[in-house]
Amino acid sequence: MPPRFMPRDGQFFDLFVADADNLAAAAGQLAEMLEKFDRLDQRVNSIQALEKKGDHLASQIDARLGDAFVTPFDREDIYEMAARRDAVVDYSQAVAETIVIYGVEQPTPESRRLAQILAEQGDELAKAMSGLQARKGVTEHLERVHDLEHEADGLSRAAVGRLFRERQDPLEVIKWRDLYNALENGSDAAEDAAEAVERMLHKAT
Repeated sequence: MPPRFMPRDGQFFDLFVADADNLAAAAGQLAEMLEKFDRLDQRVNSIQALEKKGDHLASQIDARLGDAFVTPFDREDIYEMAARRDAVVDYSQAVAETIVIYGVEQPTPESRRLAQILAEQGDELAKAMSGLQARKGVTEHLERVHDLEHEADGLSRAAVGRLFRERQDPLEVIKWRDLYNALENGSDAAEDAAEAVERMLHKAT
């Protein structure tokens, strides 16, 4: 069966790319926040602004779906893809805000790597969206998202285990367990976004 007809105006794909670029920016800024660990309030505000921008882009996608007679993919699949991407931005914001709320004095090496993994996943999702209309290079970028999630899963488990083995202050254990879990959830959400794209493409062929 040939691929489904794609609307020629490309507006959907422009929105997909913009939304994915926004995700990559939010995850990238979180990784930079943990790496440099300065101007924390300013960095949180910047990530919050990206989260609001993501909400606006999601609303634009919803409006486009409501107006369009023909869509490039099934409507429910487009909704799901947008929702999964939005979750990644939400987790990025949540981690940034929690770091400030918890009064974290210094990031751990594991937290920095987990944030970097999330940023790399964001970059791969953005590249996948850039190639979506032409169907070029999408699969390889989505596969990389899965590989990164596997790394994050193992790293977060090891990091939580180390917290308890080293018998740190209970409050520090609680803080970092929450942060590790949130970072891992963000990575899971990125993988969910990749899987949503994969399902969408499979149904459209």
